Amino acid sequence: MIKAVMVMNTQGKPRLAKFYDFQPVEKQQELIRSVFSVLCSRPENVSNFLEADSFFGPESRLVYKHYATLYFVLVFDSSENELAMLDLIQVLVETLDKCFSNVCELDIVFNYSKMQTVLDEIVFGGQVLETSSSEVMKAVEDISKLDAASNSISLVPKSVSGWRGR
Repeated sequence: MIKAVMVMNTQGKPRLAKFYDFQPVEKQQELIRSVFSVLCSRPENVSNFLEADSFFGPESRLVYKHYATLYFVLVFDSSENELAMLDLIQVLVETLDKCFSNVCELDIVFNYSKMQTVLDEIVFGGQVLETSSSEVMKAVEDISKLDAASNSISLVPKSVSGWRGR
């Protein structure tokens, strides 16, 4: 099971943090700080896999990928495969690239709900739902169409909105 998904910039500011195990907000912030302190101190030429027992409990692992100014991090238990989790980060980044044409930190900041939608299509409740970037994009586009349609629905019937007092 996936325990957490985090996206943070190179200064340690979280851009997305989703915990699938309940954690109080203070504990979440502490975990984000702890993970960042480990990531920023690691050289570029070492493995992207870490034991995360000290942060997230026994048999917890962490995998991360550093793209430009962002760290994408998955925390998971021993039931998940480390290489599959690294691939899942790649799927997330590819999908975001398709959504935003070469995703950057500002895309995530200003399109937070779309980022959440993409993540929810890939991982939900700590379980991997979809690993195909194109399938995730189809679902996100369908959700966007539904959202746009629901925003265009008028709450006032035309018969009332056309009424003029005499």
